[in-house]
Amino acid sequence: MKIAIASDHGGFELKNFLFNWLKGNNFDITDLGNKVYDKEDDYPDFADKLAKYVSSGKADRGIVICGSGVGACVAANKTKGVRACVCHDTYSAHQGVEHDDMNVLCLGARVIGDELAKELVTAFLRAAFINEGRFKRRFEKLSKLEK
Repeated sequence: MKIAIASDHGGFELKNFLFNWLKGNNFDITDLGNKVYDKEDDYPDFADKLAKYVSSGKADRGIVICGSGVGACVAANKTKGVRACVCHDTYSAHQGVEHDDMNVLCLGARVIGDELAKELVTAFLRAAFINEGRFKRRFEKLSKLEK
């Protein structure tokens, strides 16, 4: 599985922590920035870059981080083919993938700490979409809404 990660200044430290942790655990991960701390950068720029990277198929899943996770989530969902959600609990992190084929996890660095972030990312990456029955039907309806 190919993973991309990005953040603005609000998520910069958590992004670097998660990038190093995932890299150290042999995940195929790409850092889409910001590569330097810039208190004037804007989350839409990095969320958009990550969302386009995922929607193009260059990554299977993405993780985008800002202060609350909300702004990055709103921005990422503007890209066709992206299903981004803020998850600050492990149930939502895996259930969003299993039931809704979520492909971008949004985190709020000012809301969660490093250890919870690792648990959320683990739940997100280990989950797989249940491509049958009501989940498939609902996904098809979401795809129609996107058009």
